[in-house]
Amino acid sequence: MITSAAFAGKKYAVLGLARSGAATVEALLASGAEVLAWDRQDHTRGPFEGRATLADPLETDLTGFDGVVVSPGVPLNTHPIAGHAAQYGVPVIGDIELFAQARADLPPHQVVGITGTNGKSTTTALVHHILRHAGVAATLGGNIGLPILGQEPLPSGGVYVLELSSYQIDLTRSLACEAATLLNITPDHLDRYDGFEAYAFSKGRLFTMQSAAQFAVFGSTDATTRAIYEAEKARRPDGRVALIDLEAYADLQPQWPSLQGPHNLENAAAAIALVEELGLTRAQWEAAMPSFNGLPHRMERVAEHKGVLYVNDSKATNQASAAPALAAYAPDPAINDGAPRIHWILGGLAKEDGLGECGDYIGHIAAAYTIGEAGPRFAQLLEGQVPVTRAELLSEAVKRAMEHARPGDVVLLSPACASFDQFRDYEKRGELFRQVVAALTGASAEIQDALARGDAV
Repeated sequence: MITSAAFAGKKYAVLGLARSGAATVEALLASGAEVLAWDRQDHTRGPFEGRATLADPLETDLTGFDGVVVSPGVPLNTHPIAGHAAQYGVPVIGDIELFAQARADLPPHQVVGITGTNGKSTTTALVHHILRHAGVAATLGGNIGLPILGQEPLPSGGVYVLELSSYQIDLTRSLACEAATLLNITPDHLDRYDGFEAYAFSKGRLFTMQSAAQFAVFGSTDATTRAIYEAEKARRPDGRVALIDLEAYADLQPQWPSLQGPHNLENAAAAIALVEELGLTRAQWEAAMPSFNGLPHRMERVAEHKGVLYVNDSKATNQASAAPALAAYAPDPAINDGAPRIHWILGGLAKEDGLGECGDYIGHIAAAYTIGEAGPRFAQLLEGQVPVTRAELLSEAVKRAMEHARPGDVVLLSPACASFDQFRDYEKRGELFRQVVAALTGASAEIQDALARGDAV
């Protein structure tokens, strides 16, 4: 685990003892800190009996505490812990801030920070993959992988690659990344913020924590991201701020099976800019890109049956994240005579009304199959533009799509909705899609794994 003398003799309260909270308590205790820990679940408190004070910080006088460490899942705009800590002048922070404070005690290293509404997980995993392929010691952390404080410190020259949500940035005060990117900003998580501007401000804070000499690269596809780029460019007149260069890599993208579509070109271009900043050469990243497998539930190729490709994009929980998947499979005269190719499975618990950016790709859709609570509304919006099947259930949607698809088509689960009407999370939704496709196509696990790797089958 990561420990630091910076925590020795200090007092911290840790609220929430799931994975990141438990790792935080262990790291603080091992560093010589005094810890008050609390979780509503009895079984999560058990491992710390006799080692930490078990008490609710909301019922504790926090005088003399150096910080209250909370999970990013704690809504600071509504949870009483923020006001309670403020009464005592105690900062509310997260494990990423503790990592930032511990950096001075780690072997020489660099940190990459990756944020954005969409694409940050893929970009983070891609940067990590390229570094590892090039022989650079690297680890994933933040909003992906294992809790950062629970991981072993990297050797000298290592790179910590951190996916950072706005919630994690909110809980961080001093993380100065050697290289960072903001991919895009679209409306999301607005229940946690006082409007879209506050959400965008949260993303932008990652760059205000950098020094003027550190590197930042920004997406160019939305006005809000461009505005943050312009602000940082003005703050750093020495040219350490750049825009993602999409055109430079468009010709190479067909060689990267798991990085198709315009959004993945943005992800790839950002990753390339970041690893080049860290010192990697074109030859090094170019050798790594084709073997990147992508991430589960993000345009994941799960089967190919009778010339039809089945793609699991269950992570697309809003319109802005579903639209790039629709864009990725444009009509092509060399495939299916240039007819619309996509059999789109969509619906769930809607975050917004309408089709949003998805409406720009109606011409790519051969048919739509609506499911879940938002299914009837999507059917109303699409009927008259494309053939629509009101399937309600995911399994029925897959079955109907399989009946109608022909060689060269794509059956795409990209719901543009949250999953909570029918599933625990988007992972469970994606897993069911995989299972139904496997059952209906007879695709073996070996074939599905090969597709995920981009191998020919």
